[in-house]
Amino acid sequence: MVDGSGRGRPRSESARAAVLHAVDDLLVEVGYAALTMKGIAERAGVGRQTVYRWWSNKAEVLYEASAIDAREELSVPRSGDPRMDLKAYLDALVTFLARSHAGAAYRALMGEAQHDAEVAALLASRDILGESASEVVEAVREPSDTALSLEQATALLIGPPFFHLLTGRSADDLDTEQLTEQFVRALNHPDT
Repeated sequence: MVDGSGRGRPRSESARAAVLHAVDDLLVEVGYAALTMKGIAERAGVGRQTVYRWWSNKAEVLYEASAIDAREELSVPRSGDPRMDLKAYLDALVTFLARSHAGAAYRALMGEAQHDAEVAALLASRDILGESASEVVEAVREPSDTALSLEQATALLIGPPFFHLLTGRSADDLDTEQLTEQFVRALNHPDT
């Protein structure tokens, strides 16, 4: 169907939302290798052509769904105490990476990026975790004497729990209070 402007049918935002809601749940059920555009469309209750209207492949769908959910799940209210905010962020990050369907999607994409250049480029196009952490990191980094850039300081905060969880270790073994203190100490005393 073509409207008077010569363009095709307007995109249905409800169909788009259904696809984004369906993809990470389906990933958890079938795994990345078995995830298909056809399966995503069926789960969402839309035609395959509808899915292809917005995304070229399953990685793009999964990435967008993960980014949207990460923005919500990793947003922590500010308490006015930068250390408390860091710990709250780390708690949210651990929950996201270890227990969230969106986190499972992000981990699957990280794994796929190790041997798929297109997925690697997709992940490199936007730093979801870095963006989510930047505000709480900057509140501690700016008043410190550190020479670390915001990007370096963010990597210092996110790196330990990220590595811990992506190497298959239990989230229960992470002490976010200790990680917070180590991060603050590293910013304030980089030579110790």
